[in-house]
Formats: sequence, C-alpha cells, structure tokens
Amino acid sequence: MTEPALPRTLARPVDRELVTKKSRFLAHLEPVADGAAADAVVGRIRKEFWDARHHCVAMVLGPRADRARSSDDGEPSGTAGVPMLEVLRHRHVTDVVAVVTRYFGGVKLGAGGLVRAYSGAVAAALDIADATGAMLRREVLHEIEVAVPHSDAGRIDNLLRDWAGSHGSVVQDPVYDDVARLRLLVPGAHLDALHADLAAASAGSLSPGVGDSRVVDVPS
Repeated sequence: MTEPALPRTLARPVDRELVTKKSRFLAHLEPVADGAAADAVVGRIRKEFWDARHHCVAMVLGPRADRARSSDDGEPSGTAGVPMLEVLRHRHVTDVVAVVTRYFGGVKLGAGGLVRAYSGAVAAALDIADATGAMLRREVLHEIEVAVPHSDAGRIDNLLRDWAGSHGSVVQDPVYDDVARLRLLVPGAHLDALHADLAAASAGSLSPGVGDSRVVDVPS
C-alpha cells in the first residue's frame, strides 16, 4: 500500500533578512506543535523586536496542513499575511509559523511591493532551510514487530537493520522477554517486500506483525 505524500516541516528555526528600498524584512520561521506554540513564538518576536513597525504572521498547522492563520498586522489588507501563507502552502510545509518583522525605511513600497517583499522573505528563509538540511520529510510509517527466538535474534536483527537502511524504514529498540521482539517503522509500500525477505531469510518461519501507523519526521 502507498500512502499519500504529506507536507514537510522544519527541524529547527530559520532566519533570513531582506532589504527592499531601505525597509528591512526579518523573516523568522520556526516549527510548532500547535496554535498556542505558534502564538508564543509571535509573542517572543514582538518582544525581541519591540521597536519594529509590523510583525506579520502566517502559520500552517496539522499533519495534512488543514489549519492556517495569517495576520497583516497593520499593513494594507492582503499585502503581507496571505502572501506569506501562500508561500508556505506552495512549498508544502506544515506545523510552521512564519513571522516577518518590518522596519520601515521611509519609502512606501505600494501593495505590489509589499506582497513581493513579505512573500519573498518567507521564500528566502525556506530556501535556506532546504540548503542547510533544516527540512524534514514526513511519512506515514507502520509499526512492525518480528518475534524471533533468542538463538536467531542477532542474525535477524542485523538483517533487519540492513533491510531498513535500503527501504526507508526506521529501526526501533527491541524488547526482550520470552522471545526477542524486533521492531521497525516501515512505509506501507515496502510491507510486502518485508514479508517476502523475512520468509526467505527464515525458511518461512518468521512473519512481521503489522500494528498501528504513525506520522514520522525523517531528514529530507
């Protein structure tokens, strides 16, 4: 089974400054878990740059980017928050808040200039995130457990670790009780391959148990 692609998110905050006709646009992007965390970031930026004229905001939230908010913070309606939000949506990111702080340079930019400046600042910050490995890819992975006799645990553990590295999977800590319970997180598209490879390695005696699915952040 193949899962639909999920939006990406940030691993860490990213900052970028653009200067347009003497106005400074300071873009700050930060990963957040929910609206309250996003509001806390906005509050912190307002306090840090207390003397700036505007702190415009856009945020996209939820594993499938199904919640969003924006604010022009005193700029002409539709010239800041919405353009910033459209960049986040176009770049397919979520659980991210973007705050662009503007220090007015004395030259009016007009509606078009403001749209380009605010959206460009967010886009430039996302470019930095891509270039520096600050982006995380999100995938729906399935919890897998393989119950293995202790006598075979070492061999099968090594096999699964090698297999995971070439199949986009994540090895989790094993649990040892009456048997060794080896655990993985596996993309749906590779479940059939795991069944077949385990069967081949164990003469048909081992089969993976498939549990719940979860959204996992992995390096982009």
